[in-house]
Amino acid sequence: MTVARRDLLLGSAVVGLAGGIAPVPLIAADRRPADGAGALPMPAPVDRLPSALPVQDAARVLMDRGWLFHEGDVEPAALDTHNATYLSVKAGNARGAAAVDYDDSDWQAVDLPHDWASFQPFVKTANVAQGYRPRGIGWYRRSFRLDPALRGRRIELEFGGIATHATVWVNGSVVSHNFSGYNAVRIDLTPFARFGDEANVVAVRVDANAMEGWWYEGAGLYRHVWLGDYAPVSIATDGVHCDPRKRDGGWHVPVTTTLTSIAPVDASVTVEARLLDPQGRLVAQGQAQAAVTSLDEGSATLDLSVADPMLWSVERPTLYTVHVRVLRDGQVADERRVPIGFRTLRFDAGQGFFLNDRPVKLKGVCLHQDHAGVGTAIPDALIGWRLERLKAMGCNAVRSSHNAPTPELLDWCDRLGLLVMNENRQFNPAPEYRAQLEWLVRRDRNHPSVIMWSVFNEEPMQGTPSGVEMVRRMAHWVRALDDSRPVTAAMNGAFFDPVNVAQVVDVTGFNYYQGDYDRYHQRNPDQPMTSSEDTSAFMTRGAFESDPARHIASSYDVEAASWGDTHRGAWKKIAERAYVAGGFVWTGFDYHGEPTPYEWPTIASFFGIMDLCGFPKVAFDIHRAAWVDDAPVVAIAPHWSWPGREGKPTKVMVLSNAEHVVLRLNGKTVGEAAVDRLMGNEWTVPYAPGRIEAIAYRGGREVARAAHETVGAPVALRLTPARTVMAGDTEDAQAITIDAVDAKGRHVPTANLMTRFTIEGGAIIGVGNGDPNSHEPEKGNQRSLFNGLAQMIVRPDVGRGRITIRAVADGLKPASLRLDRLGVPPRAQVATVPAETDLRDWRRSPRFDTRPAADLAPAASDNNGWAFVRAGTPTPAEPAGWRLYRTVLTPRRAVAGRGGELSFAQVSGMASLFVDGQLVAEKRDPKPGPLTATLPAGEGKRTIALVVAGLGNIESGLIGRVTVRPR
Repeated sequence: MTVARRDLLLGSAVVGLAGGIAPVPLIAADRRPADGAGALPMPAPVDRLPSALPVQDAARVLMDRGWLFHEGDVEPAALDTHNATYLSVKAGNARGAAAVDYDDSDWQAVDLPHDWASFQPFVKTANVAQGYRPRGIGWYRRSFRLDPALRGRRIELEFGGIATHATVWVNGSVVSHNFSGYNAVRIDLTPFARFGDEANVVAVRVDANAMEGWWYEGAGLYRHVWLGDYAPVSIATDGVHCDPRKRDGGWHVPVTTTLTSIAPVDASVTVEARLLDPQGRLVAQGQAQAAVTSLDEGSATLDLSVADPMLWSVERPTLYTVHVRVLRDGQVADERRVPIGFRTLRFDAGQGFFLNDRPVKLKGVCLHQDHAGVGTAIPDALIGWRLERLKAMGCNAVRSSHNAPTPELLDWCDRLGLLVMNENRQFNPAPEYRAQLEWLVRRDRNHPSVIMWSVFNEEPMQGTPSGVEMVRRMAHWVRALDDSRPVTAAMNGAFFDPVNVAQVVDVTGFNYYQGDYDRYHQRNPDQPMTSSEDTSAFMTRGAFESDPARHIASSYDVEAASWGDTHRGAWKKIAERAYVAGGFVWTGFDYHGEPTPYEWPTIASFFGIMDLCGFPKVAFDIHRAAWVDDAPVVAIAPHWSWPGREGKPTKVMVLSNAEHVVLRLNGKTVGEAAVDRLMGNEWTVPYAPGRIEAIAYRGGREVARAAHETVGAPVALRLTPARTVMAGDTEDAQAITIDAVDAKGRHVPTANLMTRFTIEGGAIIGVGNGDPNSHEPEKGNQRSLFNGLAQMIVRPDVGRGRITIRAVADGLKPASLRLDRLGVPPRAQVATVPAETDLRDWRRSPRFDTRPAADLAPAASDNNGWAFVRAGTPTPAEPAGWRLYRTVLTPRRAVAGRGGELSFAQVSGMASLFVDGQLVAEKRDPKPGPLTATLPAGEGKRTIALVVAGLGNIESGLIGRVTVRPR
């Protein structure tokens, strides 16, 4: 889209859009100082912004701002007449909150992403799997205008995700019913669009009582909304497929571009593709011709060859760009910039997974879209931060369990070098669910991070002939759209049944059943396999003794579900078997809902390697020791502040990837051993206050050390950001850690006290502390420390300046934090419209030779004698005479209470204006001109009547917009 075209779409809200591909962000290593003095409980902050995500389609503009929200359903008034019933089923005549002129003036203003369930209290009678949070039904509304110059162009509205069932209306017409919370909802607005002063009104009814999962799914418009403006002949949504292939001794980028047309005639276009290296230099280019039939699709295919590209890998995720342009009559009609990566992948039945012909063990985690304080409405920057936390742990793979991920997660994975098992939600080959599966593959098949498609998770039909037939079809549809990645299914049994779905997928996915790896491999030596889900171990961060009565699980990695194993045990079974491609730990982070092994008052899981806030448990260090190969690792558990435990035996775990480790207490060696990288090393030590430290050696040389000290009572709070800078774009977000320190500035891991916050220059959009049993609100300005830690999620205000955050707690010295807010322009947003009512729909009487009475009206069932006309539609020239225009207005509450201004932009002919039978204004000049009047205050339906005298031979009547504004 040209800048000029974007101006037309945005109105007054246009600002610059970042383009291209920013450098890969540096990972903040888990750098907690080893000496215990002043140690930060989280990595030290970095002084840079995260990399910008790519802009593939510059014709799309965000529509995240300016929404209005109503919690609860809105029942339309009963239909009380035949005429009302007749009109209610006509296009554009939606009723209730879907009606164009519905009074939403007292609805709550919200920005997206928005998860209204994250604002709810925890209620024992609410659904346990959804985390005991009521969800219910909610409504959203949004208005915007389109410049008349956009007529004839294709206008598309996209909702990234709506939890859960949704109906969407545009300008009073139903345009979509959607029955999944995870697929995008794409709407061709072109037939429904209104241009000029007349606003377009989008209404969305969301039924979040409907559930697709057994975990917390949130509620509402929890992903981005986009509005796109395209040429009549343009690239279809997800219409570029350009995933590289290695063949014939070289590399090729086959580029297939699907085109769509709303043009009134068939068209011929040229499709041009250019391959750009990471520095933006041209590497290869080509052209192809395409014919596109009106109101149909066409395609163009070409091939770009590359001799020796830089490869995309976990260690060096190098990205190229395919720039596709569509030229019609020599002019650029549309374009896309698609990031791609050159890499080969294969799953070998005997040796596991290979990336670029090198063996790579999948060190993966399963993820839900969920975080403390914000629920499923996770800002893009926070998604990136969560993935960086995983990368710092040595993780190289994620599984989108059990649904299509938000596209921004895949963008981050492309840049961070994380491999993705991309998973379908519904196991069903019926047309609606086939469409969801095919949408997923089309959307994500260019991402180098995606290495396999999972068609289901744990389906009871996996060992039946029906299940096999379902998978056969689903796998076939996937391969038809992408033949470069294997299809898998996350099975939880039936592996040895005579008929099972493993027989029709490329890679067998094991959910648990760790004891069957060897038997399955022996019976199926030619079938690749991976652990698609494993572990399901329990830990409460900061707790080192299980207490079932209080729903607390020890962090010593000794508790696991009956179907799973400990973190160490599960990974050992995978690491020792080359034929198991890798594993995906359940889960990378704790998540709301599915509380296991405890239910109420527990409201979240205990499965995470990190808690709901991303604070590390001991499992984090267990996996660092096992997974990090390029840096020395050593860590100790537990902390060393146990008043009253003096002299009692205390288990100490040391996790390391070195060769030898020595454990010292107050300078005295109390244990040493060859490192067991997978299971760790353990000693029982009589507790004595002071300093406990582990020194790791390799080749006889010290390579790392870690220590804990016994700390004193908390005396002050501390605030630690993830970054010292934020973008002043209102979209950036980051996690701020709150902890308490003793008189020497050391973290106090046992502090559990209420902290309160204030912020200037930004907003706190969520709070948390990682306690799966806490019922404290996740919105607001306070949160208790849980085992030493709490978190706030901060969003900046717009513009350059400072963000100042203060934290206080009773009896402690307060903490203050200042962040630089950089002058980064916000991404473009579709402009909102003022609070006014358009009187669009009128009834127009037949022509009279004499002036009619102002109270003249059509009969109740007359849908033929009086015409239905819209404001702005002139009455054609006719003999001189009179016509009466009528409408009924129910004023918005502000107008009903204080009165308003009734404004006709253009009336042609002499006119008299009546409100409820009373003359309120006259227009004596027959030439086109405005007419305004005061609308008196008053509730209920108001009858507006305009008597117009046409002089003949010229257009007459309502030739402009009619509005009502608050006074």
